[in-house]
Amino acid sequence: MSDNTKAARDLAAFIAASPTAFHATASVAAMLEAEGFKALDEAATFKLEKGGRYYVVRNSSSLIAFIIPDGGIEGMRCASAHTDSPSFKIKPNPVDVSSGAYATLNVESYGGAVYNSWCDRPLSIAGRAQVRTSSGIEERLVDFGRDLVSIVNLAIHQNREVNDGVKISVQTDMKPILGLGCNRDSFDKLLADELGVAADDVLSHDLFLYDRTPASIWGLEDAFISSGRLDDLMCAWSAASAFSKADAGRFIKLLALFDNEEVGSGSRQGALSDFLVTTWARVANALGLDVEGKAMVEARSIMVSADNCHALHPNHTAKCDPTNKPVVNGGVCIKYSANQKYTTDSYSAAFLADLMDRGGIPRQVFVNNSDVRGGSTLGNLSAQKLSIASVDIGAAQLAMHSAWETAGTKDVGYLVQLFKAFFTC
Repeated sequence: MSDNTKAARDLAAFIAASPTAFHATASVAAMLEAEGFKALDEAATFKLEKGGRYYVVRNSSSLIAFIIPDGGIEGMRCASAHTDSPSFKIKPNPVDVSSGAYATLNVESYGGAVYNSWCDRPLSIAGRAQVRTSSGIEERLVDFGRDLVSIVNLAIHQNREVNDGVKISVQTDMKPILGLGCNRDSFDKLLADELGVAADDVLSHDLFLYDRTPASIWGLEDAFISSGRLDDLMCAWSAASAFSKADAGRFIKLLALFDNEEVGSGSRQGALSDFLVTTWARVANALGLDVEGKAMVEARSIMVSADNCHALHPNHTAKCDPTNKPVVNGGVCIKYSANQKYTTDSYSAAFLADLMDRGGIPRQVFVNNSDVRGGSTLGNLSAQKLSIASVDIGAAQLAMHSAWETAGTKDVGYLVQLFKAFFTC
């Protein structure tokens, strides 16, 4: 097994353990704990030591970790990615029995999912619940971990226009079947049984559908990896796995994994929140840096914002930029945008290109076709809170925001190599 294939299989295992942002954050926290990182509490004073390795979690779905240099601080090396992926969130009081025969779940879309890719496949439910106990309200992770629901298509005989393009209604078409019968309490009982509590003690929940299909490595020479949630767990895992083993060095090394990127980042745990800037300010304060010292560190810092981008599609080549056509397994893409949806400029691009060339890491360029509106990501949002030099990167992938996305096995390894080089200083 090649190193890149091994990295892809390790990524697949991480994705399997991370059906929601809550689980992804817990998975990264466990990875960091295994490497000697200490958990900090946002509600308590930060007590830090030179050479220390720490992490802090907000809302159970975002995480910031950092490594303190042994000696003087020359600057910061920051990497960011996001923990969430497009899905369908289960509404409160979700059971709908209006058909008179089936119990379906009332859901709403989370992020920009490719709706029809979620149909006719095994789905489960995961997230978190708030439970009343004798000692107070307790948060518990939930993962039913079995084929539990399915969103079923209407047969072509009853929908003759389906292959001509039919508008999908989330409220009507995307309700998953839970079972037979007309019991509106069936889901509440199911959830309570999974948690091992009485139904009245489940006070609230944040639960999402997820695709149960295991990740697959396929194609000639195992070129491809397909899975749910590659965007952006591919970058989050690559950055975290390299960061967790980094040495102290001369720079503060920081990893920021944010939730809610897929819905605009405008939450207290998103990239537009104060999580990053406040955590960094508390670190600076604990290290005795005054305003002058803190500003000097920031001026010598750089962030890599990691979020996958679109590969050249074999059937829709015209959607790609005509002179920059990134391909799967062609190397990590440096992402550019004139309107600063990506933060890359000539300075930050040169820094990263030089780093990659010295490490023998293949690189590509991604820009959107000028007539095709692209998405946003983390870098330009984080820069509004912590204004340091930044470069946006990602692996080129196919079927972004589908329930089943495809990327390259070699590119998983290239991302890990890049983050190892970035955090070596």
